[in-house]
Amino acid sequence: MESHSASQAGRPAAGNSRPGSAQEDKNQRYWFHILLQDTPAARNLHATKLVSKAWQQGDRVCIVCDTQQQAEELDELIWSFSPDAFIPHSVIPDAATPCAEPVGILLCPPIAEDWDTVIILSQTLPANADKFKRLALVAHNDPAVLNQARSHFKQLRALGIEAQVYDQRPRS
Repeated sequence: MESHSASQAGRPAAGNSRPGSAQEDKNQRYWFHILLQDTPAARNLHATKLVSKAWQQGDRVCIVCDTQQQAEELDELIWSFSPDAFIPHSVIPDAATPCAEPVGILLCPPIAEDWDTVIILSQTLPANADKFKRLALVAHNDPAVLNQARSHFKQLRALGIEAQVYDQRPRS
């Protein structure tokens, strides 16, 4: 996995974008963020920062998570993230529940047409991952989570996508 600095200015909410071929453009819309921290709380905070940035740019954004507990933690974090900002969002428990808000915390696979930016915190990469306009995967520096991220990376590669990697861990 190629590593890039996470401090590039003027990039879209989830990563870097630059003009190029159709495949290059597609690859520029898929990002891995590997955090220096090793806690789920750091992962949730990073995802919330991505949500805030994408929402401020006018995107419909969703975070895909695995458990009700994680969804509740993200819900609380988004409510309290910025005292100056209100990010309208709701928790979506299943695919039959529509999301009227611009931000959704999903406990089900996202529908590509419904979202501009999809942030994956779940253990399962959606089957239609190559159909999303923008996709960010966030992994904290925990061996099990990193192994899952590697699996997601391989799945994207199998779909013909070379995701950009923003690795905050120090180089050894």
